[in-house]
Amino acid sequence: MARIVLLQMAAAVLVAMLAGIFGNVSLALSAFFGGMCCVVPNAFFALRLTMSARKPGGANPMSFFIGEFIKIALTIALMAAVVYWYRDVNWPAFLIAFIVVLKSYFILLFRQRP
Repeated sequence: MARIVLLQMAAAVLVAMLAGIFGNVSLALSAFFGGMCCVVPNAFFALRLTMSARKPGGANPMSFFIGEFIKIALTIALMAAVVYWYRDVNWPAFLIAFIVVLKSYFILLFRQRP
């Protein structure tokens, strides 16, 4: 799970850098914040699931669903915080970065294992 979160973090930074190269600072910040709105909740969910799996008896389905609910709520809260505190949000950059980071784990699915 840590590899997926690290890959998502790298994708967020890469998209933000590309937005900064081809756009301006506002575009880069919007893309970075959009990516972070996906990375932070996923990191929290991965940490919570890992801690739950290490408890005696292992993880149960209820802890997974509670973690997923918290992840969705945290995603919405982070998006609302970005909109509230960063007034120059470039919506296309924000949403594209969010989607790219959200789907970046597909890279690991198609990677060859040695």
